[in-house]
Amino acid sequence: MSTTTYPSMNVEHTYPTLEGERTFPAFDLEQLLSTVFDPIQGCRVCMLIDLDDPGKVTDFAFLKEEGYPVQKKAYEVFYKGLHEGGLDALGLTGGELFAYKTTGGSNLDLPETGVAVDGTEINLAEHVYTPYDLVLCISDFSATAPLTAHAKKYGFRGSTMHGLNDIIVNSGLSVNYEEVSAEAEKLRSGLTNADKVEIDFEVQGNIHTLSLILNGQEAQKSHGLCHGLDPDIANLPAGEVYFVPEGAEGIFPMQYEEDPDTTALQTVRDGRIVDVEFVSGNPETVEAHKAKLISDPVTGEIGELGLGTQILPFCGADIQDEKTFGTVHVATGRSDHLGGHLVPEMFAEAGNASHDDILFHPKKTSHIGVKQVRWYKGDQVESIIEDYAPTAYMRGLLD
Repeated sequence: MSTTTYPSMNVEHTYPTLEGERTFPAFDLEQLLSTVFDPIQGCRVCMLIDLDDPGKVTDFAFLKEEGYPVQKKAYEVFYKGLHEGGLDALGLTGGELFAYKTTGGSNLDLPETGVAVDGTEINLAEHVYTPYDLVLCISDFSATAPLTAHAKKYGFRGSTMHGLNDIIVNSGLSVNYEEVSAEAEKLRSGLTNADKVEIDFEVQGNIHTLSLILNGQEAQKSHGLCHGLDPDIANLPAGEVYFVPEGAEGIFPMQYEEDPDTTALQTVRDGRIVDVEFVSGNPETVEAHKAKLISDPVTGEIGELGLGTQILPFCGADIQDEKTFGTVHVATGRSDHLGGHLVPEMFAEAGNASHDDILFHPKKTSHIGVKQVRWYKGDQVESIIEDYAPTAYMRGLLD
């Protein structure tokens, strides 16, 4: 297979990680796509991006405007990469780029229409989901949940890569996904069938515990491989073991992404956040959160517990940072794409039907400590994470 080179991506990159420095191989688009999608020969591929005004995709007008770093990176890495040798090297056809209006929230349903580069308004179902075999979605907001639903309905495969930036390209997308998948499977099989997981959080010197009820369910993995011809969506970068809790009780903290100086404590009963208590920062941010929970209680339902499996640098985008070995995240809201029961129709407002990851990472949630994560199965109790570091037991699962 020939290799297409990219001026800023054809060298190794070394980054600091929670485990010390790690050097990543040079990014190789053909290797990434051929590894993630097998078979790939003969597939018809397209790209989707989100824009505040999808008409700005016409003649690539967004490239000439300020902003749009994710979309410009999508064009630079994937669109140009495919059209400068990638399509031929992989035996692909197509390579078209389409834009849809940004949804404004994580995993909200996508609009029905979009715009092609020639300015033509398109119907996504008719012009994207039906004719293409592979759909690569690179956007500001995650589209994993809606694209997973569309993939199952229309029969395509694809990947979502929201928040794309240089660090992600040169680390999380430069790894060997056969190896990522194998390690994720070792951790998944070692953690599966848990009865519950408890997380001890430290906020201002006080310990608060959240208990997530799993009832022996089979653990799942996000491992980056989308093999075979069955409809599926790979969330990239991948590297995660996750559960869809059947219940939850206790208290866990929130350091608000839009207001990182503000911290609150969330009380959980019967699997749902029922109260939010201000701790520090801006009380108005906490009151707005509380008001949303009151007006649309499903937004506070616990929909996921995730554990990262890769050694990766912090990049400032949850799509990669939540895949870091030693981190944990708890998600609220929509869970149907993970096998859960929370679907958009259950929310009071369509704009609230998001899946929101609450990531605990030392470089993101600096006001919050994760003192210990405990895994329970029958009479067995194991500490698997302590102070954002995998324990000897957790590391031993990789042997």
